[in-house]
Amino acid sequence: MGIPCDDVVLIQQGNKPGDPSVITVNCPDKAGLGCDLCRIVVDFGLSITKGDFCTDGNWCYIVLWTVPQPSALRVDWESLKTRLQAACPSCLMSFYFDQQSSGSQPLTLYMLKVFCADRKGLLHDVTKALCQLELTIQRVKVMTTPDDKVLNLFFITDNVDLLHTKQRREDTCERLSVALEEDCISCELQLAGPEYESQQGFSSLSEAVAEELFSSELSNKKACSQTLSPNMKKIKTATIMVDNFMSPAHTLLQIQCVDQKNLVYDILRTAKDCNIQIAYGRISPSLDGRRNMDLFIQKTDGKKIVDPDNQTALCSRLKEEMLHPLRVTIANRGPDTELLVANPAELSGKGRPRVFYDVTFALKMLGICVFSAEIGRHSTSDREWEVYRFLLDESREFPLASSRARSEIIDRVRRTLMGW
Repeated sequence: MGIPCDDVVLIQQGNKPGDPSVITVNCPDKAGLGCDLCRIVVDFGLSITKGDFCTDGNWCYIVLWTVPQPSALRVDWESLKTRLQAACPSCLMSFYFDQQSSGSQPLTLYMLKVFCADRKGLLHDVTKALCQLELTIQRVKVMTTPDDKVLNLFFITDNVDLLHTKQRREDTCERLSVALEEDCISCELQLAGPEYESQQGFSSLSEAVAEELFSSELSNKKACSQTLSPNMKKIKTATIMVDNFMSPAHTLLQIQCVDQKNLVYDILRTAKDCNIQIAYGRISPSLDGRRNMDLFIQKTDGKKIVDPDNQTALCSRLKEEMLHPLRVTIANRGPDTELLVANPAELSGKGRPRVFYDVTFALKMLGICVFSAEIGRHSTSDREWEVYRFLLDESREFPLASSRARSEIIDRVRRTLMGW
């Protein structure tokens, strides 16, 4: 017996500006579904202010209260609903079992080549247009020429999988031409071929930079600089209480931490990567800048987490994701100044949504031009990281040799990424 697609995902928009919109998902369950749904919500520029999760292992019921992020674009609610429906195991039970056996196909990779006159904020304007078109940047190469022109190579996938059509490709180039106005010289879009392989090389990181970005145990001094709360007066803290007495079948995690953008996604991503199933979860609204969560969890074998070492490992991993979901630093790259941002990738290979959008938005607000940019991957002993690298142009407002200017850039980028 089937269930109508329209009943799988319901969206009730807020009655007036500032009111949360409520997203309800009612569908067959699958491992990591909550993480996948939150990822899509984040990708549309929404913050989750409150949430309820409930599943019996076969069927799930999820309710998310959402509001637009400060730098968000206008939300296309119909497109969001379609994307959320596509992430659910199925709209029809018969189709659900077919999907379980066949699996999903990877999206086709395309190369977008944009050649234009250089100016401040250019890279963010292109990125903003791509986000509006629901195109995901997988890799980027930005090269500035001596005559103040810039060549942008974006390797992208289409979240609605329509770039194989002439109309979608023409709409994409037209949207970019409108966004860049007279600065746009040419725009080409085609299937990625050998060009993608030639861009796979990723400049190696120095040992000092890698240590600063990926160290799991930050020094006390660095911990202070990396984990300042929004009012910059208190150091962020995160506490996790483990209770195996509240429920006969589940381990209860009671989490309290400073609120920040994409916090719910970070928690659910960690649970997914650690093969932890959340049978019931309640995410309370932020109160005085802090967030409480109650999660009833099990291992994949349906048992509690009773081993002290396993409890400690899970709590340490969750705390690291709550305190340091992103790493930001500035370093010298030869004679140039480089901004680096790193975040852990999901085990599925997906990177964190909208990082490139947020970083380029912060740099645009500061009036800093980007000479070149690239996205790559870096593997450490326990995980893979997505690394964003930006060579910055010197400006009168921000002399990059100044430690004060560097600190201001790092602070603005981090605050934008964390939603502070």
